[in-house]
Amino acid sequence: MLTVSGLKRLHISVSFDLQDGECVALQGPSGVGKTLLLRSVADLDPNEGTVKLDGTPREAMPAPAWRKQVTYLAAEPGWWSDTVQEHFTSWDDALPLVTRLGLPEDCGPWSIQRISTGERQRLGLVRALMLRSRVLLLDEPTSGLDPASAAAVEALIAERMADGTSVLWSTHDDAQARRVGSRIFAMTPDGRIQESQP
Repeated sequence: MLTVSGLKRLHISVSFDLQDGECVALQGPSGVGKTLLLRSVADLDPNEGTVKLDGTPREAMPAPAWRKQVTYLAAEPGWWSDTVQEHFTSWDDALPLVTRLGLPEDCGPWSIQRISTGERQRLGLVRALMLRSRVLLLDEPTSGLDPASAAAVEALIAERMADGTSVLWSTHDDAQARRVGSRIFAMTPDGRIQESQP
């Protein structure tokens, strides 16, 4: 279980628990602080408060180890090499997930320059899933996808949840929030969250 207590970053101030295998949808207008919250939980930005995984404080482990367990996926994932497959420690291991998300098997040698925003989002998700994290912090992971691709992403995340992965999923899509979330957190302009049922 992920426990967040008194997390503060700029105007944000939140506390919540995320159970194993649970998905909470995070909603709110652009600029309200959803990305700030996700990045803070992943400890990518300076913040205050207590964040624990199964009772272990994040300070008790090195930052890279925490981020491997509590993984943030940006809305626009970063790319640092020339080809798709160079971004994966094992392209062969990634291929089943790549094809599940509707990308062709031969996309490994493709130049990063040629792939679309939606393809980058799906490949970024594959990269995050390869870590086998306990918690996934997803920042609008389907914003650039068509309905079929978005459905493939939702199905894949649902499988991981069935294996115990917890998910905090930021989305502007009300219908998606109700589909994927067992709870919905609406973020308010003053940086707090109001919980509701889908």
